[in-house]
Amino acid sequence: MQFYESGDRRQAQAMLADVYNLSQFFLAYQPAADLLWRVAERAMAAAQEADAPEAIGGAAWLLIEAHRDAGEFEIAEGVNQQALDLLRPYMDDADHRLRARWGALLFARAYTAARAGESGTAWRMWDEANDAAHRLPQDYYDRMTSFSRTIMGAHAVTIAVELRQGGESRQQARRAARPLIPSQPRRGRHLIEVARAYHLNNDRESALGSLKEAYVAAPETIRYNGHARRLLLEFTTGGPREIRREANALADKIGLMV
Repeated sequence: MQFYESGDRRQAQAMLADVYNLSQFFLAYQPAADLLWRVAERAMAAAQEADAPEAIGGAAWLLIEAHRDAGEFEIAEGVNQQALDLLRPYMDDADHRLRARWGALLFARAYTAARAGESGTAWRMWDEANDAAHRLPQDYYDRMTSFSRTIMGAHAVTIAVELRQGGESRQQARRAARPLIPSQPRRGRHLIEVARAYHLNNDRESALGSLKEAYVAAPETIRYNGHARRLLLEFTTGGPREIRREANALADKIGLMV
């Protein structure tokens, strides 16, 4: 066994936090909530041990996701604010990676507010995140959080959908129907959000079309996405015959029992 000290130890802890973060992406889709929380907490502990702002930002971002998905909005907001307060002193001299983590945390606050129905806060924080994105190079893309200039249109769709703003969600979906998102899974998730936007506007044909595009972009993503599965289940049992036929075909592809 090799023991690390000082800078080498901090670097090793930052790498360990990244491994935990990667594990959390997988565990989020597994029926093992206790393991998910254990990994999220260990990721944060390793990041704090590393004393690396970007590592802490990444671990906090995923911990916020876990609390939000559990419906613990106030706790998610608390973790979010603590992370922003911790990173703020480093932002004057931040590199691109740290700026991206900062922007991702700003959007995380917007997303939580949207889930809680706080429209004003959600759009205000989206604006702040958008400003942060435009301080990054045009082609910069953070692989972990997807934060970048190109993701902000997709984020706007999500905010409008979560706030159930019908007209706004359709408008944002049309603006960001096919953004150049480098990550295929993230592109698939965005297309599912576009489908939700069209569904919110009672446009089943466009919603189903977006789900089909999501399958082409990232089959594994749509297979395990709860929103996509619920929409498909609805489309297979109601609406025009052609919609039901196409929905059943896509449901078969992703293994959805109908």
